[in-house]
Amino acid sequence: MLGIFVVAAIILYAAWRLYGPLLARLLELDNTRETPAVTQCDHLDYEPIEPNALLSQHFSAIAAAGPIVGPIVAGIAFGWLPAVLWILVGAIFVGGVHDITALVASIRHKARSIAEVVREHMSRRAFLLFLSFVWLALVYIVVAFTDITARAFVGQIDIGNGEVVSGGGIASSSLIYLLIPIVMGIVMRYTKLSLGWATVIFLPLVGLSVYAGQLIPLDMEKFVTWMGWATTPAQAKASAIVTWDLLLLLYCCIASVAPMWLLLQPRGHLGGYFLYVALIGGAAGLLVGALLGQQPIEYPAFRGWTAPNGDMIFPILFITIACGACSGFHALIASGTTSKQLRVETDAKVVGYGAMLLEALVAILSLACVMRLAQGDPVLKGGEPNLIYATGLGSFLQTFGIPATFAVSFALMAFTTFVYDTLDVCTRLGRYIIQELTGWQGTGGRWFGTLLSAAAPAFFVTQQVTNMKGEVVPSWKVFWPLFGASNQLLAALTLLGVTVWLWQTRRAAWVWIVTGIPTVFMYTMSIWALVVMTGGTWKQIQAAEKVAPVSYVILTVSSLLMVLAILMLLEAALALWNSRQKPALPAVAPA
Repeated sequence: MLGIFVVAAIILYAAWRLYGPLLARLLELDNTRETPAVTQCDHLDYEPIEPNALLSQHFSAIAAAGPIVGPIVAGIAFGWLPAVLWILVGAIFVGGVHDITALVASIRHKARSIAEVVREHMSRRAFLLFLSFVWLALVYIVVAFTDITARAFVGQIDIGNGEVVSGGGIASSSLIYLLIPIVMGIVMRYTKLSLGWATVIFLPLVGLSVYAGQLIPLDMEKFVTWMGWATTPAQAKASAIVTWDLLLLLYCCIASVAPMWLLLQPRGHLGGYFLYVALIGGAAGLLVGALLGQQPIEYPAFRGWTAPNGDMIFPILFITIACGACSGFHALIASGTTSKQLRVETDAKVVGYGAMLLEALVAILSLACVMRLAQGDPVLKGGEPNLIYATGLGSFLQTFGIPATFAVSFALMAFTTFVYDTLDVCTRLGRYIIQELTGWQGTGGRWFGTLLSAAAPAFFVTQQVTNMKGEVVPSWKVFWPLFGASNQLLAALTLLGVTVWLWQTRRAAWVWIVTGIPTVFMYTMSIWALVVMTGGTWKQIQAAEKVAPVSYVILTVSSLLMVLAILMLLEAALALWNSRQKPALPAVAPA
């Protein structure tokens, strides 16, 4: 495992040193141009910050649980080798290009969203299509991550030797973690405390919250039983999960309208360091384990072109692993919050391309958690990625003599911490989209957009969801493939938009190679996957005696996503055709 991790790190570093500077030159990053964070600074949404702080925030926002869940699910299904290859090739030539071009396109258009870039370089129809697609994709993202996080807060994990990690303890740690950045933000706002000293003071408190949480667990199962909402253990667990789902969505509503300095910036900064610690700790654990001969590879490198559940490696691998290789969600972060805080243009290489390569390394570490498992290992039976990651990372940390309970608690806390960054940013972005579509600004518009963006996920997480066999399954297991397909299609749409923008402003052949080829690949894989999943859902509906209403909603939304994507492709072709005889546009959009 150590050898694979080291080789991957070397390849990603070589890409940073070689391909990163090439992209910076092609995009003509220029520090003499003032960024929107400077020219439009309002200390609410627009505020320039140092690149290291922005990298931490951006990294924690784009990473979340994506580079953990996707690689683990794909690694189990197809073997770890295909997953490793897609992560490396995807991050360097697809995902990294997607992220940096989306960020640069946004700052060259006054930090407006990718949808606004599409409107300027395609049409208003394309703008409305893109916004509709993005909002639907955000709903899928919030559903998948909310449900998988809520399940981490319920029950117990048996880590052997009579020791257990309480889900309620993880919930307590997460609540404490959310309070720490709020205090940090207030202190920094109203005192002269520097970011460096704030990090020194508050980061250790995050570690302390991991320990404290297990001492004061928030046991939601006991609470719902006491309230009379459940009479059996199974009912108590199901009710507890739904309760946590709704509480997480309530948090998203509040966090999405809070000023950036109060929560998003300090929480993102601390969350980024949490990611660094988890990554460095896991890598060091791999090194020590290799030296002690404790970390052999047990899981098969390749399990065949078809997974045991019937999924084909093409296209399912490429939509199961989204974050870590390429993710359309990253464009929403880059053009939604990150571009409004970019200090100078050259920081785009560090924040945009660099964060994607770091995320790929997180994905490789997640795969190592699968590599260590034999095929009959009990932890594989439930197929819960959070538990596989927690026990895997925990085992790596234990090589330093860290107690098993703390190590696994730390890993689960890291997992949920990453998700928080995604959940509230997604809700904030959903709010932006509703405000753009309605033109309703101000306090009323902010709350309307926020509540609408949280209401749709609330509907899905409270429904009983079944798989293709009619079995009741966790919501995230049904929505993860849909999230992956819509997310990758969003990446294709973003690449399509930036390709049109770059061609209209550059008229250079490199555009078709650097962004054009990734656009075609991502379009092909994601449409193919959506067709497969939509067909499967239709067959399930036809065969079932009783169909849950949510199945019709999923079928409708999936079909709508395909229609929107096809219409966007036609809009792009029309825009390119109409601009063929026109001179190149200015590199920066006029005010």
